[in-house]
Amino acid sequence: MVRARLSMQQIVQRRRRAGLVARSAEREAFRANFDIPPGDAGHRFLFHVHGNAGVGKTRLLREFEHIARERGALTSYVDESAGGIPEVMETMCRQFAAQGHRFKDLERLLAAHRERRHEAELAALAALEPGSDSGPSAGSMAVARAGLAGLGLVPGAGAFAGVLDPTRLAQGADRLRTGLSARFRTYEDVQLVLSPESVLTPVLADELDGVAADVPWIVLFFDTYERTGPLLDAWLHEVMTSERYGPFPAAVVVVTAGQRPVDTTRWGAFADFMTALPLQPFTEAESRGLLAGRGITAEPVVAEVLRLTGGLPVLVSMLAGTGPTGPDEVADPSATAVERFLKWEPHPVRRAAALAGALPRRLDADVFRVVADCDEDQLDELYAWVAGLPFADDHGGRLRYHDVVRAPMLRLQRGRSPRGWAERQRRLADVFRQWREESGAGRDTGTLCADEDWSELRTAELYHRLCARDREALSEVLHDLVEACDQGEAVAARWVGVLQDAGRDADVPGLASWGRQLSAALSAGGTRAVLTELLAATTPVPSATPGTALPRTVPAGDPHPPHDPPSWDASPPEPASWQPDERLREPGDWDVTLPPPLLARIHRVVALSHAARGAYEAAVSELGRALALTPDDAGTRALRGEYGRVLGRHEQAAGDLERAVALDPADEYAWASLGATRLVHGEAQAALTALDRALELKPDYSWALIRRARVWRELGDPGRRLADLDRAVALDPGSPWAHCERGDALRAAGRDEEALAAYDLALTLDPGYASAYASRGVSHFNLGRSAEALADLERALEIDPSYAWAGTQRDMVVRHRDG
Repeated sequence: MVRARLSMQQIVQRRRRAGLVARSAEREAFRANFDIPPGDAGHRFLFHVHGNAGVGKTRLLREFEHIARERGALTSYVDESAGGIPEVMETMCRQFAAQGHRFKDLERLLAAHRERRHEAELAALAALEPGSDSGPSAGSMAVARAGLAGLGLVPGAGAFAGVLDPTRLAQGADRLRTGLSARFRTYEDVQLVLSPESVLTPVLADELDGVAADVPWIVLFFDTYERTGPLLDAWLHEVMTSERYGPFPAAVVVVTAGQRPVDTTRWGAFADFMTALPLQPFTEAESRGLLAGRGITAEPVVAEVLRLTGGLPVLVSMLAGTGPTGPDEVADPSATAVERFLKWEPHPVRRAAALAGALPRRLDADVFRVVADCDEDQLDELYAWVAGLPFADDHGGRLRYHDVVRAPMLRLQRGRSPRGWAERQRRLADVFRQWREESGAGRDTGTLCADEDWSELRTAELYHRLCARDREALSEVLHDLVEACDQGEAVAARWVGVLQDAGRDADVPGLASWGRQLSAALSAGGTRAVLTELLAATTPVPSATPGTALPRTVPAGDPHPPHDPPSWDASPPEPASWQPDERLREPGDWDVTLPPPLLARIHRVVALSHAARGAYEAAVSELGRALALTPDDAGTRALRGEYGRVLGRHEQAAGDLERAVALDPADEYAWASLGATRLVHGEAQAALTALDRALELKPDYSWALIRRARVWRELGDPGRRLADLDRAVALDPGSPWAHCERGDALRAAGRDEEALAAYDLALTLDPGYASAYASRGVSHFNLGRSAEALADLERALEIDPSYAWAGTQRDMVVRHRDG
């Protein structure tokens, strides 16, 4: 009978499992949980493994996975390579399919999510670059993504769309909403873009429930939770503790592993269904047991291993794997830690390969070919040997050294040959630059920052340039970071991580200081805090203090879109406050001054974020700082003029807007805002001229049509007023403001029944629209329906107690009712 030969991977896994002789208490607790029915109070649905780097968390999770498979469980394993909840589910689907269980419905929905997201970007492109029939061009998809972000339609894409000039974004806002309405005809389509987890998670629950009939257990592993937790923890908590996504089968067990304990503010109330497994260094008995299992029992050797490792599992396992046999092999106590790690490997080429493999943050065969100094015919063999080292963990097909091993290896190479260190770092940077350029060739540069493969190549390039002390690389990192902030916190964190890693690994305090401060900002206040920190760290100008949000008395659609788009049901939440802490950054030779256009752009992004919350005072202040840097930026000046108009500062607004149209006569946004400002001044003819010019430049400009309709009202031309409003509604049927204004025009023409239909549409689109309730109440009264009129007017005042016109109309209705 022919015995089946084991594969290389099976041999590697057996060797790795053979080394895990400790952690018996943790393994037994996990194994015993499968013998406790889910309904029993002793059963645990969540295990959280935590401890410092190097204590063996990943290895223990792999052992848990093996135990679960032995008990017939269906398993999935997710680490930081998954960039969000949809990516987590894609990983699960692939792994479940490999075990013979296809989640077909979820796979179809994930494919639909990718398609809808792409369609949203194409709709933004069509809206913001009309008339282009040649397909996406370089930079065009950046415009699309920025447009979606500016309208709040890109989940996790940063709250503030600074990539796109605000004027250009305004120009496409109306067309974008129409395009999206045409493409997304169902609520599910919209949610797949806006909130994919809300659509995907119930389907995941159903799929898990279905497979639970075929397997006894389902175990979901989430490793490197210190990185994945910020993206997954809130979602996982809702899945496990609430009914928001529907019931999950009781056969599911979740295992997380990270450097920090669980968040007690989130999970503290659920201690009865979870078990925390804190990992400490091996005890002496556990270390001796591991060494004995590898045949190492000579006391001088054992004693030296214990002294060098301090019981840190990765080091104990690594040294045990080298198989020392004689006391002379531990004779030199003055040798460096790295020499201790490798001293029992006699082959100098292998020793050099292990050290070279520490230089990149992640290692694969291609990178190893660049960094290893060896003959071509040795590369594959050496890489296979490095991959089998106990401190080289496989993460998605790439190796990553344990920090406790990599750090001394880097220090050794940096100190032993500073010039050689710099030359190798530059060599790696050049190769990553070449690969990055190849990856981005022919693609839209604006979308690359969010592309995981491209961004990994770019951040690796910058990391190695910084390690080589290339000072220009810092400015490039900060420039890229501004771009990354538009894509959300997870993307921005990659660039912040470059500064942290390079500062630590190259021992450059200035870089470490940048990384420390920006990381603190990102954790405390998200991407807006990062931008605020960049301003504070690169300019002497203090950042603006957040203003007070405007109440809902500002009519829907009154602020010029996209800064307060009427399709939003509520203002975005107030972001966490962040005040730069100068103590976290050390002044030094790694200080940098950003170019004025980039600083102005950051100010503009922050201004947009303030305006999105209704904090127009803060937005105006921020735009003033942008204009101090780029005074002839027509778009920024028009934006400040519009915000001044919203604040009632009409003289200053008119000055800004007139300057904006002088700088850019083809700026329809500035012309439309100027028309609205002139109307407030009582200059109806001047307002008409400005709005006519805006509509010449952009005939389907819904906001300008509504504003011009108000001019026709002042000029006593009800026919043209209603014609403009009819067209505005046709262009933007999803605008409650347009329907309400049209209702007002119909009511003024004595057509109250038609006006009621218009108000009904407005309130269907925005149930909190006080003006529509008040106006509908007046039409009801005109038709002799006093009870309905009073109900609507009371509702308007309930929404906005300061609504004076609604109060006057209500009092009139009450007097009429009471005689």
